[in-house]
Amino acid sequence: MADLPLPPGSTIGILGGGQLGRMLSQAASRLGFDVVILDPEENSPAGRVSRGQIVAAYDDPTALNVFGRVCDVVTFEFENVPAASVERLAEAGALVAPGPTALAVAQDRVDEKTFLNAVGATTVKFAAVDSVDDIMAELDQVGLPCLLKTRRDGYDGKGQAWIRDYTNVPEAWAAIGGRPAILEAKAAFTRELSIIAARGRDGAVAVYPLGENKHAGGVLRTTNAPAQIDAKTEKRAKAIAASILDGLAYVGVIGIELFDLGNGTLLVNEIAPRVHNTGHWTQDGCVCDQFEQHIRAVAGWPLGPTKAHAQVEMTNLLGDEVEQWSKLAAKPDQRLHLYGKAEARPGRKMAHVNRVRPL
Repeated sequence: MADLPLPPGSTIGILGGGQLGRMLSQAASRLGFDVVILDPEENSPAGRVSRGQIVAAYDDPTALNVFGRVCDVVTFEFENVPAASVERLAEAGALVAPGPTALAVAQDRVDEKTFLNAVGATTVKFAAVDSVDDIMAELDQVGLPCLLKTRRDGYDGKGQAWIRDYTNVPEAWAAIGGRPAILEAKAAFTRELSIIAARGRDGAVAVYPLGENKHAGGVLRTTNAPAQIDAKTEKRAKAIAASILDGLAYVGVIGIELFDLGNGTLLVNEIAPRVHNTGHWTQDGCVCDQFEQHIRAVAGWPLGPTKAHAQVEMTNLLGDEVEQWSKLAAKPDQRLHLYGKAEARPGRKMAHVNRVRPL
């Protein structure tokens, strides 16, 4: 096992070759690290800016063996990497961060909400359901309307359906594919906030200013940060972040989505054990962005500063919106971040742009 902190020239392995892996690799390169990607897609966005890529399934035992041997530390860019693969790497002696526990908790929405409530990070009412009959039995407790979501997988609004009354329960169950699910009460929130936080190997915690998020069709469109919040809300958000990080003995950056009910009352919507779309504003709003922060944490380096030096509006570019790149690149107050994806499918995240203004 590698000695910590990792010196420049060490190799960091990233499970996943998408845009988050790409930006993590770029940050690692700035700090003098080499990066190896494991991803089943040849010529992945992250692989093209890294020292190398192993093209294999995430659960390929031979690939995981090689990956663990050539990397001094392993991390991941998205939470749908099989938790068993991360456990296999750790059991073989690889240094993995965040650990398999955080990944397993985030992969199952019932386990996630159970954990959150156990550490004092309150959520909406919820119930685990495995059939139409289960849903009917829980509706009085959870309340109408409510949201039905698959327990596992699902992102950007996929794998979920609203239940407005008893009559559309079978339709909602069919819409999510009749899979094990969670029933969530509707939150009477005024806005969605998010907080990006990090925990180092020494237990130190660093928290970025909160962002305010706007969604369309279940997909994040914009994040404005720092959000306009009062001291009570900020204090509560930081306490939630610290309780989650410590509860998981976490190492790395985590994204936490919050429902703001007003008067300092916050409910946790979900957590993501990785760098997060709502933290992209830090690339142009902070000295140490979320990607560098994550690399610092997993490599055992001191955490970097999180204070904002600019007001940033981050906007996702979906599908053929990326064709505006020339126009956007010409704007002096905007920074364009392209992901290097070959195909601009409808709704696919292709890039983001940060509009920067003075604080």
